[in-house]
Amino acid sequence: MASTSSKLTDSVQFPDNLNLVKTFYGFGAVGLIASLAGYFLNSEQFFFSYLTSFTFFTSIALASLILVMIHHITKSSWGTVIRRIPESFSSNLWIWSIFVIPVLLGMSTLYSWTNTAYVANDPIMLGKVPYLNEPFFIIRQIFYFAVWGYMGYRLHKISIEMDNTNNWGLVQALRKISAPGILIFSLTVAFASFDWLMSLDAHWFSTMFGVYFFAMSFQVLFPIIILMVFWMHKNGILKNTIGKAHIYDLGAWFFGFSVFYAYIAFSQFLLIYYANIPEETLWFYHRLEGSWSFVTYAILIGRFVLPFIVLLNRDLKHNNNLLIGVSVLVIVMHIVELHWIVMPVLSHSGISLSWLDLATFVGLGGVFMGLFFQQLKKNNLVPVNDPQLAESLSKHYHQ
Repeated sequence: MASTSSKLTDSVQFPDNLNLVKTFYGFGAVGLIASLAGYFLNSEQFFFSYLTSFTFFTSIALASLILVMIHHITKSSWGTVIRRIPESFSSNLWIWSIFVIPVLLGMSTLYSWTNTAYVANDPIMLGKVPYLNEPFFIIRQIFYFAVWGYMGYRLHKISIEMDNTNNWGLVQALRKISAPGILIFSLTVAFASFDWLMSLDAHWFSTMFGVYFFAMSFQVLFPIIILMVFWMHKNGILKNTIGKAHIYDLGAWFFGFSVFYAYIAFSQFLLIYYANIPEETLWFYHRLEGSWSFVTYAILIGRFVLPFIVLLNRDLKHNNNLLIGVSVLVIVMHIVELHWIVMPVLSHSGISLSWLDLATFVGLGGVFMGLFFQQLKKNNLVPVNDPQLAESLSKHYHQ
């Protein structure tokens, strides 16, 4: 097969002068050491802060994995030039799995359903024991990360192999993983969100929570990729490869999933509000009282209203400064929303902020981004022998 790499005018190697891996690992080490100290000072706060930060970064890797699989199964060409970014995030899930261990160690602190005395006196909790028990919880986490880690690693490895061998037949291997992978991903991510977040308040349940978590995660991935592309361009990376048309498409996906996120979040709220069942409404009640109510409305405005207004206009999606601004806003609101989901369990009365929120975020974020850049710099920044690359490049050339 003929290579399409000849149509690339940029270097596809990560610049040697940008030594970000050590920098991020350094931040990660400092943050993790501070977090460890925080564990001994206030173990309860540590586990809740850790869970919030852990779900933030894991959600990015998971959203990256599903984007890569959607890309392969639909044979899409527009995103070929940016695919190495989500591939590099998701390829490290098998390594990232070790960071679920503190969540397992903190189960008795995080989850009331681990308290046998409490469960024994609660008929609702007794009905959930077959699912919400510690051995099964641990088994599920191992299964989730084994599946995600395998799919992320294999999809990235085969993509790199296609770079090196120019064997377009490997496209079929990518699709054979992605087709069942999308179904398996949907189920495992839904149940993982039940385990990590919904079971914090074990009385509460929402059949839409899995889709809600997916919508949150997938929406935030596009601003992350957009910021990554602008950072690359600022440093002279792929300036002639990832063009305005590709950035516009990212903005369009960003807009589409901002609307989808709002639809799912509001539908979940409306159904619970309309049914008015105490076990369901109490979860929202805690988040609509005291200072938590301000966070609720901030999420509504910052995660949907402002992005919707900015991204609705075609011309504004070509405004780099506005796109950067709204991307940063949504990323910030993602961590705020996860904090809003987790922390009212610890503090019903109002907003709860701790230095451990920052320490765990920096610690896990440093490692997460260190792994990302370590993977990104090892290989070509675009899949140079992908059969869809020529069409993806022509989208830029013909704009």
